[in-house]
Amino acid sequence: MRGLSYLEVEVTGPNRDLHSGVYGGAVANPINILAKMIASMHDENNHITIPGFYDKVNELSTADRAELNKAPFDLNEYKKDLAIDQEHGEKGFTTIERTGIRPTLDVNGIWGGYIGEGAKTVLPSKAFAKISMRLVPNQDSHEITKLFKDHFQRIAPKSVKVEVRPHHGGEPIVISTDSPGYKAASQAMTDTFGKKPVPTRGGGSIPIVALFKKELGLDSILMGFGLDSDAIHSPNEHYGVFNYLKGIETIPLFFRYFAEYNK
Repeated sequence: MRGLSYLEVEVTGPNRDLHSGVYGGAVANPINILAKMIASMHDENNHITIPGFYDKVNELSTADRAELNKAPFDLNEYKKDLAIDQEHGEKGFTTIERTGIRPTLDVNGIWGGYIGEGAKTVLPSKAFAKISMRLVPNQDSHEITKLFKDHFQRIAPKSVKVEVRPHHGGEPIVISTDSPGYKAASQAMTDTFGKKPVPTRGGGSIPIVALFKKELGLDSILMGFGLDSDAIHSPNEHYGVFNYLKGIETIPLFFRYFAEYNK
């Protein structure tokens, strides 16, 4: 699982909303400034520009990357499902790598000014954004949060004030495929689905998994029964009954095989 650093930023210009005709062109617009600051955080290769951001990123070997890309994946189907004409990401990496072994920076929400019906020509006093960074092994969420905060405040022009508020975070974690737990899970899923599962790296974050490893020395076993079509975090998020029942079949087998592998 990738780690996470989640923050909210606030950019303030004038002390109140202003008339964009009377003041426009003479006073900084926080929304314009925020948009420019956010845009500057990726270069032309979609590489994150925060100094030091990649210093501790664990770079996989060519062999490990090739193994990762053995997972079934059809780029054309991927684009069709999402109704996009072109994928987008860090240059030099496949889609599977971009969502599993590379860190990211994304804006999760952005707002400010007048967003009601009709028109109101304001130059807003404030602009806000929620920003998350997915982290990979060896990156530390506290260090990345500080790097972001220092950089964001450094690139702000003097015409605005900037506040960065960290919300929460978590650490990345990779579990060995040689452990009894992994072998038991693999065998259980082979039995119920009729195919040997492919180990992969999840793009999401479950911070307690790294905490279990750090505090208890325990490896968590994550068995995926959901589908890419489940619309995670979207309206109408759902979960298929077939997969739910397959989970009921699989988990008891996991415990049986886990006991055998630990004899």
